[in-house]
Amino acid sequence: MDDFEQILAGAGVRVSRRALDAAYEASGRELGRIWRSYRDVPVGRHVSVILEAAGRDLLRQIGPTETSALVEAYARPALLVPPAVDPGARAALEALAGRGYTIVLVSNTMRTPGATLRKLLDRFGLLGFFKHTTFSDEVGIRKPAPAIFALSLQAVGADAGTAVHVGDDPVLDVDGARGAGMRVIQVRTTSGQPTVGQRADAVIGSLADLPAAVAHLDVG
Repeated sequence: MDDFEQILAGAGVRVSRRALDAAYEASGRELGRIWRSYRDVPVGRHVSVILEAAGRDLLRQIGPTETSALVEAYARPALLVPPAVDPGARAALEALAGRGYTIVLVSNTMRTPGATLRKLLDRFGLLGFFKHTTFSDEVGIRKPAPAIFALSLQAVGADAGTAVHVGDDPVLDVDGARGAGMRVIQVRTTSGQPTVGQRADAVIGSLADLPAAVAHLDVG
């Protein structure tokens, strides 16, 4: 929001930081309403919701240059403070790729858009392992909706019956992939994590255990 305040001021539009903070919180409620219906919107819509919540008809007071700058500022934080990567991720992906598996990424996004997440994956040396990446803000659908899994399978010419989904969430990942006709490996890092809905075909403690779990399922 500091960047938002500066960008808007550069366009001659003065909005207090307090108003922007309140608008950011309001945008979270609106996005949450959309996400609960298993839908999603592009990151540009996130920015529009913030400006609408801040009032004063801000969208009419700025041009495409400022709008692009706001979208870039909104998407930037994850690049400045990147998330941690599972230490077993790279070795697991290398092992699966070496066995000839086609690897696809299916991800719900939150505030950080798919375009930024690809940059992070590339920075960590992981992007090249994925033949296709599906992010909810780009396709308008969120897990656990079966359609987001179907789109991802279609992109690589795969069949749900021969695919396995890997994820940690018992509803978004386990129930979602089951609903799409796939088998599921759940990554459950804490023994106390509740299991909700359908059971996974296998449960592992970290991605380091993934190649062995996939071999055991014999999904080749």
